Amino acid sequence: MSLLPLPAPVPSPAQAAPLPAPAATPARRRSPSPARLARHVLTALPLVLIGVWLAADWRGLYDGASHLAAADPRWLPAGVGFTCLTFVAAACIRQGAIPERLPPLPLLASQVAAGAANHALPASIGAHAVTLRFLQRQGIPLPRAAASLALYALVKPVAKTFVLLALLLAAPELIRLDALVPDHGTLLMTGVGAAAVLAALVLLLATVRPLRRAVLGFLRTALTDARLLHTMPGRVLALWGGAAALPLLQAGVVASVGASLGLPLSWAQLVFAFLAASTAAGAVPAPGGIGPVDAALVFTMVALGAAPAPATATVIGYRVLTVWLPLVPGMLTLSALVHRKLL
Repeated sequence: MSLLPLPAPVPSPAQAAPLPAPAATPARRRSPSPARLARHVLTALPLVLIGVWLAADWRGLYDGASHLAAADPRWLPAGVGFTCLTFVAAACIRQGAIPERLPPLPLLASQVAAGAANHALPASIGAHAVTLRFLQRQGIPLPRAAASLALYALVKPVAKTFVLLALLLAAPELIRLDALVPDHGTLLMTGVGAAAVLAALVLLLATVRPLRRAVLGFLRTALTDARLLHTMPGRVLALWGGAAALPLLQAGVVASVGASLGLPLSWAQLVFAFLAASTAAGAVPAPGGIGPVDAALVFTMVALGAAPAPATATVIGYRVLTVWLPLVPGMLTLSALVHRKLL
């Protein structure tokens, strides 16, 4: 007995008729996210800062440019070269202050951008903020990144002091210290001020427990990283070699400008003048050290035998080469790093 195949079921009209395609809805324009909008604002902010700086300090730029226009042009390329090498030295110090290996070219670009940001905020806050953000984008934990900034800030004045002492021992006959030593009243006021600041810090740490806990944790991380770094010869060379080379390169800019303007001081005297002035006035929280370091540098050069007018012109020319010349490239680099999400 054979089984006959059953007929195929007939589809109902509702099943047979294809459903109409839904009408195309107009595409909605996505509004930019807050993060994207903030990145666009930060990208354009350096260009705005250039305009603000131009409006605020155009007179200094004009005076410096006029002085450099009358200078001997043979020395100015040397000053430009020393200025460019300062960013290399700063990048070496930053690498030497952290155990992890950082990409060289982005690190150098971050220091060019940090140099421009350094002139916008006092006490190197702008440079440290740019570097801290760069380190975090490279995957460095915040405590270690902050400890590297503290080590950077500590090593620089220590290395500068050793370089200054070495210069005094190498050329004692070229430098007259009698006109540079402050009187007893100035020394007493300086000592009292330093003691008052230290006592205020100790009292603050003793009374505010959360602050004391945070400071102790930070110091613990910083000391651990410092011991680790000093077991790595490459990091030691980058850290201390860069810190010793940086003030010498900055002093080379001063000496180049002074030579181009015919300043009657030797290179050793000009290097000493910069080291002494920046060491004495570098603790004053001015943007990029502009102001106190300039006044101290003019005073030191005059005390070493230079006339006030060419000494002032030398300082103005130095600021043009170290502030105004790298400002536009630094701000553009800062904008590019923000755009590429490296900051």
